[in-house]
Amino acid sequence: MPDYEESLNNQSNSIECYFLRFGLIVTGEAEEMHLQKLFRSLASKRICTFHVIRRIGQRSPITSSAKQLRMVGLGQQIPSKDEEEIGLPARRHLQSDDCNFVLLIDDLENERREQAQQVFDRYRLTLDTILNTEQMKKRASVHFLVNMLEAYYFGDANAINQALGLEPPINDHPGNVEDIRNPKGQLKTLFQGFNEIEHGGMILERLNVERVLSKPETCAWLRTLFAWCVKVIKQNPSYQDFVSPDDYCLGNGVLSDITKRQLDNL
Repeated sequence: MPDYEESLNNQSNSIECYFLRFGLIVTGEAEEMHLQKLFRSLASKRICTFHVIRRIGQRSPITSSAKQLRMVGLGQQIPSKDEEEIGLPARRHLQSDDCNFVLLIDDLENERREQAQQVFDRYRLTLDTILNTEQMKKRASVHFLVNMLEAYYFGDANAINQALGLEPPINDHPGNVEDIRNPKGQLKTLFQGFNEIEHGGMILERLNVERVLSKPETCAWLRTLFAWCVKVIKQNPSYQDFVSPDDYCLGNGVLSDITKRQLDNL
């Protein structure tokens, strides 16, 4: 049985949420302006919303011995900056309503992919340290856009063609868009003057995420993000039919080995 279906079978939550608010913590200006549009297919059901609650700078693994010793000397498990910019905004959002959830979403550029586990661990440690209860910890998750948000545009070339008016139009990327090394550079080659905020927003307004996730062997990181959101929503018995296993290839698609573990915690 696929990992996602196994996780659904292990659901347990005493609180039924009929309307859910996903608060996004993001690491880029384009994401701050437009990332909520990535979730249009979920929000269109009118049982959940997505909005940015904080923009932060990207975090890297803490490898400096001096910094680690300084934290130990101060009795800190995490840097003060992580507490202030990540942990506390997440806690405020979760404390305000039991049906609020947090998604911390970072880009995982090609040069950072070897550090994926360490970067995930830093974000996860911050949330687990600052969030007061086990229930709150379960309502927050960490995910990555690989290599960056713009990679997913190439999974639905129609969105690019329509937004940028490309002639001749391009076709969908034939392989795994999460393996495109520099999608932003490719967009600038296709369209002179491409602006990731202005034009990226136009593409996201048209992007069909179901199409992007229609190949089960690709997009493990993005699919895991949607799988987590869907599992949260389906914890309400009234929403069991909200999404089928065929949607987003949730029933048979690959998931991220690093971020999928959070599905089991719900």
